[in-house]
Amino acid sequence: MSDLPIPRPRRRALLSGAFALGAGAVLGTALPGTARAAAGAALAGPVISGCAAWGAREPSSPVKLLATGPQKIIVHHTATPNSTDYSQAHAFALSRSIQADHMDARGWIDSGQHFTISRGGWITEGRHSSVAALAAGTQQVESAHCTGQNTVAVGIENEGTYTSVDLRSAQYAKLVDLCASICSQYGLRAYQIFGHRDFNNTECPGDRLYALLPQLRADVAARIGGSPAWGGWPVARLGDSGERVRSLQYLLASRGATIVADGSFGPATESAVRAFQTTNRAGVDGVAGNQTWHQLAHPLARGAQGDAVKALQGQLNARGQTLVVDGSFGSGTEAGVRAFQTSASLPADGVADARTWSRLLA
Repeated sequence: MSDLPIPRPRRRALLSGAFALGAGAVLGTALPGTARAAAGAALAGPVISGCAAWGAREPSSPVKLLATGPQKIIVHHTATPNSTDYSQAHAFALSRSIQADHMDARGWIDSGQHFTISRGGWITEGRHSSVAALAAGTQQVESAHCTGQNTVAVGIENEGTYTSVDLRSAQYAKLVDLCASICSQYGLRAYQIFGHRDFNNTECPGDRLYALLPQLRADVAARIGGSPAWGGWPVARLGDSGERVRSLQYLLASRGATIVADGSFGPATESAVRAFQTTNRAGVDGVAGNQTWHQLAHPLARGAQGDAVKALQGQLNARGQTLVVDGSFGSGTEAGVRAFQTSASLPADGVADARTWSRLLA
């Protein structure tokens, strides 16, 4: 499932129709005991009101349960008014309004996000089966909250617009709770929490909430352990040359671009970057920066094959290793990744995740 085109760089327009919550909104039915256990006690985290609780419609077609868990968390804001109704009834009405917009206006099969946190601090399930998948901790539900990331990231919506105001403390506390629970269940690290604008050309999650992400990572790390530090991405543009450009070319080729990995950022590479940015709804400028690298650099582990592995092997060799650049992630490449991670003071797990990639490309 992919997002529909956004006519301007923000996640959602303020809607006066589908998102308008009337005073007579009907409270959803209570969670049954088994669902409440799955949403609360089984996660040893915050209680999540499932779709049945807030009166969700059935999806228009079956939701897809993916074979693997997520690689990251992506934080959003709903870009709706900053309501002063902090009740559970309002939170449930909000969830119904979001689902109606996503299904009726956007043509999606269900709510696009996995979870929603209201301004009152109530957490609701978005897309059906997200709570069950989280409770199991090994799979995720395919979503529709961020182009290019809907099979690899958990999406959390935060009610409100946070361009110039901060989240309420109750809402932020539940965001920390939920992120810590997701990280614990799926084995994610705190630095794997990002904002929507890290991937797509959008204002979401708003300047104030986006600026809060380092603190969010730190607060989650305080719960689950590990370092929250995120390294950031370099910039590669027309006229550059070297191993970073070669890696970019290999990564573009791994995503379908017809390009020679010669280490020279010429017009063909610029064109390939623009095409990739267009497909993934990043800012289209032909420059490989934050959004482009975030979309390209998927985690790699032993058993992976292809051009992305060649990019990884080339980067390791540029740092003194002597790997054969064959595109096969075997024991030698895994050992090389571990050695680099150790030298960079990263968790030496042999998996080239986003932070390992960012350090290699720096």
